[in-house]
Amino acid sequence: MHRAGHLALPDGFSAHPEARHSRCGEISEGGDINTFILEDSLERLVAYCESQGWKGYDPYDGLNTAWRKVLPIRGKIPRICLIQFLKRFPLNFRKLFLIKEDLNPKGLGLCLSAASTRYRHCGEERYKKLAYRFIDVLFKTQSKRYSGMCWGYNFDWQSKAFFLPKYTPTVVATSFVANALLDAYQAFQEKQFLKFARSSCDFVLHDLNRTLAERHFCFSYSPLDKTTIHNANILGAHLLARTAWFTHEDELKRRARDSIGFVVDHQNLDGSWYYGTKPHHRWIDNFHTGFVLERLYDYIHLTSEFDLKPNLERGLKFYQDNFFLDDGTPKYYHDSIYPIDIHSCAQSIVTLVKLGSISEENQRLAEKVARWTLENMQHREGYFYFQKRRLFTNRIAYMRWSQAWMLKALVTLLVARKEFSQKTSADQVAA
Repeated sequence: MHRAGHLALPDGFSAHPEARHSRCGEISEGGDINTFILEDSLERLVAYCESQGWKGYDPYDGLNTAWRKVLPIRGKIPRICLIQFLKRFPLNFRKLFLIKEDLNPKGLGLCLSAASTRYRHCGEERYKKLAYRFIDVLFKTQSKRYSGMCWGYNFDWQSKAFFLPKYTPTVVATSFVANALLDAYQAFQEKQFLKFARSSCDFVLHDLNRTLAERHFCFSYSPLDKTTIHNANILGAHLLARTAWFTHEDELKRRARDSIGFVVDHQNLDGSWYYGTKPHHRWIDNFHTGFVLERLYDYIHLTSEFDLKPNLERGLKFYQDNFFLDDGTPKYYHDSIYPIDIHSCAQSIVTLVKLGSISEENQRLAEKVARWTLENMQHREGYFYFQKRRLFTNRIAYMRWSQAWMLKALVTLLVARKEFSQKTSADQVAA
């Protein structure tokens, strides 16, 4: 598998975050957090990621150790123990284990989405250059010998249910990259980007396993398993539906509806979703719930299937009522605050902004989450911490899990700010 090297600093980006301020957006008075603060946070984050060449460690990269052949980690339990030790311990021992920082395809997909969205709404050429660099690397790091373009993680991964060798494609990584390519298509109008995303639909349709349930089915996480995980399934369905919005293919629409139906059928009476259908999947967490809500919202508006709106509204109410403290702190589980995870912070912002059209409270809550996150989880050098636990903070700077997600979250919130400002100005002119 070819792996791309260091991503160079594009023209227009400063290695020093204090050197410039963005031209996009205006300072918003009266909001929970003003635009200048968000712009400054974004600039420092981009500068940090550039200084690292967009490479980094990952919470789950423990099996990338160069000591693998001599360590007793050949079975499932030893593998999980090593991964969890490195993930949970607040000090980073990866250099001791000879684990190298690397480029992660899903992380690059998130960054591509952010760069494309930023360019589309602000027109800054430096983000276009950065987006094209991401696309070049993603093209080189795709997994081969499958029905369509697809991506996996840059490390072996052991879960309770299955083992995935590095670069084994998953519906999660592939859907994020393919959606980023659709974002790039909308931003740059390059038809090949739509072609790439359409190719990924062939991976979803032909390489993933399906679990049948009455009228519907569930896509598997990867070609190597038969798990029934709701957020993974809806990510695949959403990719089919969004691509069909551009290509008008009935087959993609039908398969998306069959898959979405599985998720809707498994919604709990209180509006929540468990992680999956198995007994060991019966937990409810913040960011996976956010995945489901965001994709269900998109699906409804892509297909005009408004009969699913009550499911969305019940899910959103559960989300609002159970995952946030009064000051905007995003909880990890619906019934437990800790660990406060940067992924929950970022996905909360993205989900709440996306669903802002349903309720103005969502936008206000997104601003609260953003303020709390910037005050508690961002280092002065620009990167974001991994987790805050009851007695300590894990300050390890993970690229995919933390930086890429917060890049997408900050861009999402800034774009919403800009669109709201433009709408307000238009309304005032009309009045």
